[in-house]
Amino acid sequence: MSEAIAFDTHRFVKRLTDNGFTERQAETLADEHVALLNANLATKADLAAVRTDLAAVKADLLKWLIGALIAQGGLIVALVKLL
Repeated sequence: MSEAIAFDTHRFVKRLTDNGFTERQAETLADEHVALLNANLATKADLAAVRTDLAAVKADLLKWLIGALIAQGGLIVALVKLL
């Protein structure tokens, strides 16, 4: 699996070993960081699903807004007739 973002694992491991970590600890942390970064990135399919959901929410909001405006208009007309 190719990395989705640039993460310099060599630099990461070098900095950790320079600051007291063993090479094995530093490599394990680097591998876990790469796995976490790759697991938490959105893919194009994820973005397409979000866009689809947003389109559905937009349609629902417009439907309710138009219904509320029609109801409000009817209420105003009824109140004006009563005056």
